[in-house]
Amino acid sequence: MADLTRDDVAHLAGLARIDLSDAELDRMVGELGVILESVATVQQSPIEGVEPMSHPMPIVNVTRPDVIRPSLAPEDALAAAPESEQQRFSVPRILDED
Repeated sequence: MADLTRDDVAHLAGLARIDLSDAELDRMVGELGVILESVATVQQSPIEGVEPMSHPMPIVNVTRPDVIRPSLAPEDALAAAPESEQQRFSVPRILDED
């Protein structure tokens, strides 16, 4: 792998629209170099026979069945509301139309 230069880091910073000082550029050369070496090490891992996955652990979506149950009537739910409109709570607008 080619060594990362200060010009490479400056170019990447420009692409990302990040303004780095000279000291930050010098520091980032070393830090990005370590990251690239780590990625290269991981890429050398044997992956034959390994199934691609999105998570290291199986994920199960825990949900309850959608069952209709008794609940408050709209009139009861809105009984203590300061204002209501069309069987809904009426609240003051906090955002403009823009």
